Amino acid sequence: MRTHTRGAPTVFFLTLLCPTLTQALIEPDPSGGISFMGGNYNGHPMLYFNKEDVEHLQSVAASTHRDIARRIREAGETMMEHHQEYLPPWSPAEFSARWNEVYGNNLGVLSMFCLLYPHRAGALDFAKEYMERMAAQPSWLVRDAPWDEVPVAHSLVGFATAYDFLYEYLNKDQQERFLQVIGNVSRLMYDKSYVRGWGFQYLHNHQPTNCVALLTGSLVYMIQGYLQESYLWTKQVLSIMEKSMILLRDVTDGSLYEGVAYGTYTTRSLFQYMFLVQRHLSIGHFNHPWLLKHFAFMYRTILPGFRRTVAIADSNYNWFYGPESQLVFLDRYVLRNGSGNWLAEQIHQNRVVDGPGQAGRGQRWCTLHTEFIWYDPDLIPKPPSDFGTPKLHFFEDWGVVTYGSALPVDTNSSFMSFKSGKLGGRAIFNMVHKNKYKEWIQGWKNFNAGHEHPDQNSFTFAPNGVPFITEALYGPKYTLLNNVVLFGPTHSGSCFKPWAGQVTEACDSKWLKYKMGLAADAQGTVEAAMERQGMVFIRGEGRSAYNPDMKIRNFQRNLLLLHPQLLLLVDHIHLDPDSPVSAMSAFFHNTELPFHDTKADGVNGAFVSHGKDQYKMFWMDETGYSNRGMAGFWNYPRGYPYNGSNYMNVTMPLRYPNTRAAYIFFGPGVDVQSFSLSGNDQRVDIYLSTKDHSYTVYLLTSEVTNKSLFSMVLMDQKKIVFEKGAAMMDSPPNEVEEYVNVMEDNLQHVKPVFQQMERHILNRVLNTASFRKTAERLLQFSDKKKTGEVIEKMFAMSRKQGNVKAGKKLNLVENLPDIFAQIEVTERKQRQRTPKIGYEDIPEEMDADSQAFIDYSEGHINRKGGLVRGRQYKEVNMVATAGSEGLALTGSYIRLFLLLNTGTFFMLLAILLSRFHGGRNIHTQRWFYFLLLMDCLILLYLFSSCSHTQC
Repeated sequence: MRTHTRGAPTVFFLTLLCPTLTQALIEPDPSGGISFMGGNYNGHPMLYFNKEDVEHLQSVAASTHRDIARRIREAGETMMEHHQEYLPPWSPAEFSARWNEVYGNNLGVLSMFCLLYPHRAGALDFAKEYMERMAAQPSWLVRDAPWDEVPVAHSLVGFATAYDFLYEYLNKDQQERFLQVIGNVSRLMYDKSYVRGWGFQYLHNHQPTNCVALLTGSLVYMIQGYLQESYLWTKQVLSIMEKSMILLRDVTDGSLYEGVAYGTYTTRSLFQYMFLVQRHLSIGHFNHPWLLKHFAFMYRTILPGFRRTVAIADSNYNWFYGPESQLVFLDRYVLRNGSGNWLAEQIHQNRVVDGPGQAGRGQRWCTLHTEFIWYDPDLIPKPPSDFGTPKLHFFEDWGVVTYGSALPVDTNSSFMSFKSGKLGGRAIFNMVHKNKYKEWIQGWKNFNAGHEHPDQNSFTFAPNGVPFITEALYGPKYTLLNNVVLFGPTHSGSCFKPWAGQVTEACDSKWLKYKMGLAADAQGTVEAAMERQGMVFIRGEGRSAYNPDMKIRNFQRNLLLLHPQLLLLVDHIHLDPDSPVSAMSAFFHNTELPFHDTKADGVNGAFVSHGKDQYKMFWMDETGYSNRGMAGFWNYPRGYPYNGSNYMNVTMPLRYPNTRAAYIFFGPGVDVQSFSLSGNDQRVDIYLSTKDHSYTVYLLTSEVTNKSLFSMVLMDQKKIVFEKGAAMMDSPPNEVEEYVNVMEDNLQHVKPVFQQMERHILNRVLNTASFRKTAERLLQFSDKKKTGEVIEKMFAMSRKQGNVKAGKKLNLVENLPDIFAQIEVTERKQRQRTPKIGYEDIPEEMDADSQAFIDYSEGHINRKGGLVRGRQYKEVNMVATAGSEGLALTGSYIRLFLLLNTGTFFMLLAILLSRFHGGRNIHTQRWFYFLLLMDCLILLYLFSSCSHTQC
């Protein structure tokens, strides 16, 4: 018996441990494997790597990283060869004459080029001149956009990064002057963070862009000993960005509502933020649920051929920044499976070098240095397991469906997308309308949906990977510039009377309407998205995107991909009895290829030519009516990056109560021979025959029906059913628990790092001639009346420490006052006194409530007391400690008097009860009552003072 049971305890404990070990292996490391510096720096560089790492970086540039290094070298050589084109101008008027982010964007890769190839003749001199020219500018703002700090942020992050990388190569004068520039610009950004939208409009691309610039400048300023200011700047960045990180948890699909192009603008800086706060502050976000899903947003939105992406919202043809840098970041710190490296490799290999889709001049190099830093060559490029097979993907927060993404270019490698979602995405829309995160969110003023389009129920189609029906890219926010429908006639306010588009369209602004009125509630819904036996069915409802005065009960759009090159689209319009509208006008776009009219068997249509191939479309309603369409080109006004878009406009009459219009789109591999449809109140039947197949489609459009299906397709003798049981179910996430405390816990990471920096700085200059100067720098923004006293104390302690015997060193810093607390208190009071003045300077943002964004306290002050119990810290005191020796002594004296008076009170009370009980000597008894009353008043005063000074 003993023989068989001897190992039982071991087996038992192994059984208990295995699930734990397995879970530990599966769950991503919140630190991403990035080492925490802990305030222990050895000079520059320090932002992304240490001085000791430079030699290793130079080594891998010739081996594992040689491809990225080659691109960095090509960028540097190109800038040096065409120096007149790439060097910033000396003239301030010329520098500020146009959008100038290119100068900051190129400086990061230029400094990396110099670091990897320090012996390249002229490279360092070129970089120094580049920085001298930028430092000579009185302002980095654009003259015609003085309210926009985004170009300043690009300049600051590039300049501060170059300062960090090249510090050892700068002379003493350059080190001091360039640091002064970084300090001045960071101070500007810090001040503007309280009055500009990027300080409180969350999940918008401006916010991480500007915040990372301020954080980068702050970290560089910190290591130079300016701890108090950089402490405030860092706390402000975290108070903004940590809120965004919490709100981003509600975005369950990994998407960004501004679309793929602007999404890369956001992640370019967001990923830098995640890296920097982990490295320097030990705040880990690498197990963030949004981050775990973000690869799908990159992978499932790419058209076949890896050159273009879904262009929903303001967009170019693909990505504004990167995305190779973002993809290698995801692979190294999140995925760890080679998929990110593989996709980055595919995108780079298929890059458009010249023509539509090529990278912008100001953005093409700006992420090369982070791509080099983050690339992990140990992760062998490996495609996702389903690569090569077209897949359906639904972004439930974004309201977007894609099919056939990231395929090689080939016949029948087709792509389709559909958009019908809530304004700003489900997460933001619910925060606004369901009063979520009410401590931070006060309606649409905390978000910016200006880059979205009036595009609910829009779609695209690229048979064989050829863009046939496309988005109209970055243009005016008109409904007719999206692949959707207008209704008419209408007498309500609209941009193109008598036609009315979606309520969010803007007639006289470059940005979408979203803040108030009907626009604030606009939304569409994806009701179904499913794939069955190689066919795809998608249904969306868009009535809530239109003015309710039009009395449209349903605007239902159905898409059926019957064959990789054959798409059927059916619009079902159900009108109320008193609806004023009598016609619909549908638009279809192609940004490159013009539409031409065509006709077959009395059915009107159009086509575009791509090489020798023609891609065609035809349309009719259920009565057989097929009106001739109108082809044209819509010119964009000046100020947009594109000239305009080719379109085909199809107008059809509406009947009460139902109207169905059907459109077919097909590529050269499909020969449609007949097309007809008929319908009744509950369904519409479409008949299609091609050279190879015949299709009968039964589409149920009625809301009330006893059928448990959306549609049924008969292809020859084959039946495909799209059942209602697979309809989309909306399950939005709950509000993050204790979200205020979660943010406050992360803010607590800042002070220990800065205190450790203080120790290093003082210990480094201990007993040296520069000690007093260093102390003055540390206390630069403390109370001027007390600064002299504190410096004298520090200096005296320094000399005392120098005189003690070895092995008995005094702890200098432990005996010093908290140099950060007083500046926090002072700054908080200053911000509370002056927010109104700041907003008067910016009339367009007067509606913002700046009081909601003052975050100087160590934590969130609750109404019941001065303590908040958080997740990571058992107890966090909410009142800042005194910031000088004088305040500390005051607290000690108050504490002493409080103890003495408490003792006196109880002594008098005991005498009164024991000696004068029974009413004897009433006169003396009254005097004791008077003394007790006075002592009570003194105790109240002392308690109040003690609470104020945190004694």
